[in-house]
Amino acid sequence: MQNASFEVIQLSSESATAKRYDNHPIAQVNDHEVRISTMTEPYPWHSHPDSGEVFLSLEGGLFIDFDDRTVELLPGQLICVNRGVRHRTRPVGERSVNLTFERSGARSEILTPPQPSPAGSPCIPVR
Repeated sequence: MQNASFEVIQLSSESATAKRYDNHPIAQVNDHEVRISTMTEPYPWHSHPDSGEVFLSLEGGLFIDFDDRTVELLPGQLICVNRGVRHRTRPVGERSVNLTFERSGARSEILTPPQPSPAGSPCIPVR
């Protein structure tokens, strides 16, 4: 990451990739970094035990799945995800570009996907 004071960062250049998933830092401010993520496929379920994370959608939109809901983030929209919250991201459409803001050196812990509850399962009383 090259980022001297007053350096202009060209987001179109930073997001020009043929990779299915690319996430790299583009700037640092105090103890936080700005990362750009380009994706054409979902990122695994994960959490950040030591940092919250802010997403800003730039292109294509982003689905953010949580255990109990999915949020659709359209270009120009921003959402905060608190530290430790299990989530996964996936593109809306074929490609998504977004910025994330998080503490420098934040850890990502890959998690198992949540298990769906069986729909319509009968409730059997215990006697």
